[in-house]
Amino acid sequence: MSLKSQVESGIKDAMRAKDQDTLRALRAIKSLILLEETKGGASGELTADDELKLLTKAAKQRRESADIYKTQNREDLLQKEEAELAVIEQFLPKQLTEDEVKAKLQEIITRVGASAPSDMGKVMGVATKELAGQADGKVVSALVKGLLA
Repeated sequence: MSLKSQVESGIKDAMRAKDQDTLRALRAIKSLILLEETKGGASGELTADDELKLLTKAAKQRRESADIYKTQNREDLLQKEEAELAVIEQFLPKQLTEDEVKAKLQEIITRVGASAPSDMGKVMGVATKELAGQADGKVVSALVKGLLA
């Protein structure tokens, strides 16, 4: 089942349940999908990789907004962002723990033959492709710096 059909089904369920937070998040995802499908040069269908990028970007936006609202003591807006983030995360692959990310990075480092901090670019190139949607880029970057230091 494609992401678009899952989201449309979820929208119907959220409307029946009168769940406004879920409905708002699902409509935002559907909007992103439609924009991506209709942008110039698009084939009209999204690949699984495109869907993952879309969801990752939406989740990242919600996290950043939630951080801003937290620092500004805006609990009302913070709760909305966190509720939307929870809905978006249901469609994302399971996030890896820090230890799991470290183990994968160790494997990548040995595979590409990295040994010094100057090799960070090589490692990050492979790591971002392999860990896409499973780990936050900031966490991956910080761990790579620590492992190559």
